[in-house]
Amino acid sequence: MIDTHELKKRDLYLNKIIAFQDTEPVKVVTGIRRCGKSSLLKLMTFHLKETGITEDQILEMNFESHNFKNMTGDSFYEYVKQHVQPDKRMYLFFDEVQRVPDWEDAINSFRVDFNCDIYVTGSNAYMLSSEYATYLSGRCVEIKMLPLSFSEFLTFHDFEIRETKSALGGTRKQAFDINGEHYELREVFDAYMRFGGMPGIADVGLDQEKALVLLEGIYSTVIMRDILERENRRGQKRITDPVLLKKIVMFLADNIGSSISVSSIGNTLVNEGLLEDGKRRGTPSAHTVQAYVNALLEAYFFYDIKRFDIKGKELLRTLGKYYIVDIGLRNYLLGFRDRDSGHAIENVVYFELLRRGYDVSIGKVDNSEVDFIATKVDDKLYVQVTESMTSEDVRKRELAPLQKISDNYEKIVLSLNTGMDSSYDGIKSINLIDWLISE
Repeated sequence: MIDTHELKKRDLYLNKIIAFQDTEPVKVVTGIRRCGKSSLLKLMTFHLKETGITEDQILEMNFESHNFKNMTGDSFYEYVKQHVQPDKRMYLFFDEVQRVPDWEDAINSFRVDFNCDIYVTGSNAYMLSSEYATYLSGRCVEIKMLPLSFSEFLTFHDFEIRETKSALGGTRKQAFDINGEHYELREVFDAYMRFGGMPGIADVGLDQEKALVLLEGIYSTVIMRDILERENRRGQKRITDPVLLKKIVMFLADNIGSSISVSSIGNTLVNEGLLEDGKRRGTPSAHTVQAYVNALLEAYFFYDIKRFDIKGKELLRTLGKYYIVDIGLRNYLLGFRDRDSGHAIENVVYFELLRRGYDVSIGKVDNSEVDFIATKVDDKLYVQVTESMTSEDVRKRELAPLQKISDNYEKIVLSLNTGMDSSYDGIKSINLIDWLISE
């Protein structure tokens, strides 16, 4: 069971769940393993108890536990039926429910047969894909969970941001730890870019050896249990080659933020001799590679992003890009390095935009590209990301695509070094770290 005294609040997600409390839909929390889903359910049970719900109204089941290892849909139903208090409203919490065969039948029956409010977690998008989603269609609400944002990373690692006086008489923000030691925000940000945002890192501390052990555990669980085993359990043995799967993971991790076609992945792996393990002959088909990539997307290990033609106002079928859910996992896979830090910070910005509730696509305007178009129902934001805006050549390159866009929505360039100017003809130049801690 989770050590409850160490649970730190994740208000962004907790508030979303609370907003749906006692409404009919099943609350489904999805996201990569170990990103905090179980802790979120536990935080919700604390909230319920604080508002007067009694212990016997709450039933928690974690299907990773040996206690529930061989449950079927029927035995799942019977177990819950025995624990329901007939004259009270029940709050049912089911962790990794997709491990139970026919779980959706049981969940639907609970909704019909009992006075209850249901919360479930799952580490695979397949549980909400076509057939399951139609089964529960209109009856579930998905809360998408991600590893820690930079702001959450500060909180989890017990840093507090304070304004201090600078030598020039102004103020600057610094991070203070619980011992009163202070650090430049850039130092703490560099730690975030190194260790990533998996909540478990806060338990082992910012220690590279321990962090790598933790990240290795997450990686192997996702790859082995959520992809290779799951495919076998589904009875479709498409994902049967662990070597190919690992190579595709490495390829995508190495090429975050780059335009990629699925057909090119197999060719590249063969051309660079990455599949010469003595067993494979020929290039894996695009169909095979696509199946492997889809499995990684379903396990929330990578996220894909499509291109949007700003002038034609349509999504394009051409090359998309992939981003890895956690930069720490990338460092575990590829080693710690600085040579493509531009793509790494782009990766961080992409997930921050998702956290803030935006739909995100790549913008195409004529022959140039805007890193991100972030849209909400009533808002749009154009974003360029670069390491530094101090060089004139870089400024021209980053500003040019934004200057071609004629609408009045906000346009910003995020960088770690903004240079002297904060605005160029209405296009804002914003420090990336300030932006990350601004909301």
